[in-house]
Amino acid sequence: MKSKIAVVAFGGNALLKGNEQGTIDQQEKNTYETCENVLQLINNGYHIIITHGNGPQVGNILLRNEAGFNQYKIPKMPLDICVADSQGGIGYMIERQMRNVLNDYNMEKNVITMVTQVLVDINDPAFENPTKPIGAFYLKEEADLLSRNNKWVFKEDSRKRGWRRVVASPKPIDIFNKTVIKELAERGNIVIAVGGGGVPVYRHKNNYLEAIEAVVDKDLASAILASSINADAFFILTDVPNAYINFNKPDQNPLGKISVAEAILYLEQGQFASGSMGPKIKAALEYVENGGQETIITQADQLKFQNCGTRIVQT
Repeated sequence: MKSKIAVVAFGGNALLKGNEQGTIDQQEKNTYETCENVLQLINNGYHIIITHGNGPQVGNILLRNEAGFNQYKIPKMPLDICVADSQGGIGYMIERQMRNVLNDYNMEKNVITMVTQVLVDINDPAFENPTKPIGAFYLKEEADLLSRNNKWVFKEDSRKRGWRRVVASPKPIDIFNKTVIKELAERGNIVIAVGGGGVPVYRHKNNYLEAIEAVVDKDLASAILASSINADAFFILTDVPNAYINFNKPDQNPLGKISVAEAILYLEQGQFASGSMGPKIKAALEYVENGGQETIITQADQLKFQNCGTRIVQT
């Protein structure tokens, strides 16, 4: 069977379920089970590139940042270092559990984790309107003080749980080391990259690279990677088996194979929530509209079924 490349984006639930505290035992169990399901793609002839989110983990790192400074005056690390820390920690966890799965199924493959930077445009309009919440909830007075001391932007949580720091979420332009990622995958290695959407950096006119206080959507960064290396398929693993129209309503309907035009229509109708399925559909479209063959949005345990999930194709 001819080998193909699949980019597989692990959703947050691949590492941490919504009702869990996030202990290492819980995260490792979830990661093992997700990696075990991904073996089905390898058995189907795919070489695998794994990407992943980092939302809860980088939030915890930021909390440790604050606690360490307040109690012991340990210098705070900027957001880019916190994102890189989360990439390394989560990548290590996925790599080790994937090695355990391979061992349990008597398979031999190298598994490689790459801390990945992504290029963004410093003039991206997203920097004028930070929207991505990170870190802890604060009282208004605490948020005002932190804003003055650190030049951070805060917005009140929509559920009135407090005030939370928000940062920009610019569109990724390019993925660093994408050629190396592709070459490693083509040789049969399992590559873990673009964790948390990657660390966003921008170029000065002299090509000097500088980090920026922002986060990149991991599904969109994964789609950019998949299209730029001409991956044969792009899988977005989430906590539901399909995308739905009329989700959570009496007439909800799971979507199977749909065209780009249909996906755009449903998106314009507001069928996909901006905080959950919406970004996944946009990432799926980014890949297919830029030459990709097919994006599959599904739950990890559905990979064993042929034609699983919602499959977005050009026509």
